[in-house]
Amino acid sequence: MVNILVSACLLGVNCRYDGSSTLIKNLDLLMERYHLIPICPEILGGLTIPRQPAEIVAGRVIYRSGEDVTEPFQRGAYEVLKLAKLYACKHAILKERSPSCGHDEIYDGTFSHTIVEGNGVLAELLASEGITVLGESQIENLL
Repeated sequence: MVNILVSACLLGVNCRYDGSSTLIKNLDLLMERYHLIPICPEILGGLTIPRQPAEIVAGRVIYRSGEDVTEPFQRGAYEVLKLAKLYACKHAILKERSPSCGHDEIYDGTFSHTIVEGNGVLAELLASEGITVLGESQIENLL
């Protein structure tokens, strides 16, 4: 069975910044076809649950309070990359718009829910390593 990285919050793990999760549709179909490897780069980077909302501002990850948390975001992304290599993952299903996992679209850094083009820290790293990154609304591409 093929291994796929999946944001743990999409599998029902309460690890989002506010301590919640977002269970994805068609999880049962994914589980029939793939071995899902749950990951949370923010937790692997040492951040807590709950934590402040964060967005990318001028290439840095910043909490709403202004604290720069780029380093733990980067550390967590590299830990996930180790897992991707260990499990030979060629695909990842990641939480859309997240400063870690967002692919193609993220929030603009103003904490106003404005969406702009861009990638989160993990999505950018995985894509640069040749791993296909999909958001949760794109899982049909794997079914």
